[in-house]
Amino acid sequence: MNRIYLLFLFLCSSLNIFGSAPANDTLAADFSHLPSGIDLRPYLFSIEDKGEHLTLKQVPAAEFSHNYLIFHEQRKNIGKEHNCWLKLHVKNTGQSDSALTFFAGWHDYMYWYIQDSSQQLHLLRQTGMMLDRDNVRRWEHYGFPITVPPGQTRTFFLHINNKIHNENALMPTLFNALQYEGFRSSQLEFYRKETVLVQVLLGMLLVCLAIAIINYIQLPDRSYLYFAAYMLGLILFFTLRLESKPYQLSVFYRWPMLKYYWDVPALLFCFYLMYLAFGNAFLNLQERYPFMEKLFNYVAAFIGAIILLCFYCIAMEQYHVPGMIYSYVYLATLLPLLVVFAALARRSRHHPLVRFFLFGSLCFYIACFGSFIMLVKPLGLISALGELSAPSLLIIAGVLLQSMFFLAGLSYRNKLVHNERTRTQEMLIKQLNKNKELQRKLNEQLEELVKEQTTEILRKKQELEEQRKIQLETEYDKKLTEIELKAIRAQINPHFIFNCLNSIQLFVMQRDYEYAQKYLSDFSYLIRKTLDFSRRNFISLADEIAYLNTYLGLEKMRFENKMEYEIVIDPVIATAELEVPAMLLQPYVENAVKYGMTNSSQAIGRLLIQFNQVAPDMLECLIEDNGIGINRSKTLRTLPKHHQSSGMEISFNRAELLNKMYNTGIHIYVIDKSENNNTESGTIVRILIPQL
Repeated sequence: MNRIYLLFLFLCSSLNIFGSAPANDTLAADFSHLPSGIDLRPYLFSIEDKGEHLTLKQVPAAEFSHNYLIFHEQRKNIGKEHNCWLKLHVKNTGQSDSALTFFAGWHDYMYWYIQDSSQQLHLLRQTGMMLDRDNVRRWEHYGFPITVPPGQTRTFFLHINNKIHNENALMPTLFNALQYEGFRSSQLEFYRKETVLVQVLLGMLLVCLAIAIINYIQLPDRSYLYFAAYMLGLILFFTLRLESKPYQLSVFYRWPMLKYYWDVPALLFCFYLMYLAFGNAFLNLQERYPFMEKLFNYVAAFIGAIILLCFYCIAMEQYHVPGMIYSYVYLATLLPLLVVFAALARRSRHHPLVRFFLFGSLCFYIACFGSFIMLVKPLGLISALGELSAPSLLIIAGVLLQSMFFLAGLSYRNKLVHNERTRTQEMLIKQLNKNKELQRKLNEQLEELVKEQTTEILRKKQELEEQRKIQLETEYDKKLTEIELKAIRAQINPHFIFNCLNSIQLFVMQRDYEYAQKYLSDFSYLIRKTLDFSRRNFISLADEIAYLNTYLGLEKMRFENKMEYEIVIDPVIATAELEVPAMLLQPYVENAVKYGMTNSSQAIGRLLIQFNQVAPDMLECLIEDNGIGINRSKTLRTLPKHHQSSGMEISFNRAELLNKMYNTGIHIYVIDKSENNNTESGTIVRILIPQL
């Protein structure tokens, strides 16, 4: 019975010591003989500022209380922002003025204040994982100095604001200089093993990255780029992990927020986005498994959107949201990944590369799931989900195994490509040998052909002599054709001049000397242009249009108000660049004016000239009148020959000569409008002029 009673007293004493130490308003201690590591929880008053409404002036008057629930020895998932104030009264009962160090853990934002006699707070130090940029010395800032003169009491305030959902240990302790140095050494030793492991991992990842880059240079392939991006993301992720290991040197100390921006997004980028992109390119899903390729692309796009959402949440200081998102993504992909692995396993026999991808994926999948199961038991489901973004030793091993399998698969892929190239080269060598044998046979045949060609050359020489004679005759015919063409142009000019003089004679007989003078002035311009054009075979379309405008203006003056004409040009035609045969159109225009004005059924003779670009190298000219028509004009040609117009016949012959000389292919079609419609009369002349 006594033993049971003593055991009960011991249990009560233990609960009193370890469960809830008595709260005191002031810590009274001899600074020169400080016990080893005083636990300050019984002496600390706290208040939580959830809305961050407290100001420095309001804090001293705020109602602080003892709350042991805010303290914890291990990293804890709080799922939200934690903003609190700690208040400490310290009295120096000793005889010396010694400096002590107050340590409360590694937190995001920490502000250390002292209260003066007028109840005002003065900032002594500010630091934090999201704030401090002072290289290695930043880790010394987390120990806050407490200096109290002998026999006096002072009040200190510590403002802690943790933005991230996983809060580091919050255990306030008081050390003297020697004790703090020992604590610092123990912390350094504690984190050194994990840091060395991370550094070894970084070295191996750098080796994998270098191998991927070298292989990409030798064999440009998208799978190497995705693997290199995967390695770079992991290297940056684990390098930033060193930033949160106390007393470790990191190259990113100037950007303390970078480790928070690349925490959860790095996991999504590496283990989902780049994983899917690498698998798509590595397995060539587009050709082998189109349905799986579409599935990978859709999921990759979804993950990309989630990464952008995580960056937005971090920018808005909602640091706990990305952790929750990653937890949901992880849980939601557990079963689908197993289905994908099963589908790939069924095809691994026919595709060796699937084995490397499948083994690497399974290693990482099992490592992640095992780490999650190991965290559930000590932390609970909610805290374990919050710690998924913190890689454990098992996850690191899974990352290494996955990287090695993927790298081995890339090397095997290189080997397959190399073997394919070797086979191709062997086939080329065999083909080259066949070509050499064929060349030898061809040389033998060529020698025989040389003998045959010797006789053939002699025969060809004789043929060339005959062809030279034929060529001389052809040149003679060409010159003769040119002479005939000039003779035709010589016929055109007197014929046109004769018609114009008849018009001038008509004005003189009518005693209209003013019109006769203007007509004679324009006629002199036409004579000069006619003489100029007669010396050339081709002129620009712009010159031809100007010439026709002048001629038709003279004819309109002669017929007064009984004639109307219009020249329409296709806007796409460059009139200054296109060329037409000189004096080819004028006889047809003249004929249209002559017979267009003699139609008794039409009060006004109308003439329409159109130039159209019917093809890139073909110009169409349409000359349309409302005269008596070609058929009726033929009946009128029963008159004596000296009344017949030979201009159209001359132009037609000239077009044939031009086709013969320059191989132009000019075509002229004369159409009577009455053949298509009995109610209409007139003639349409369609001239197609190719552009050389």
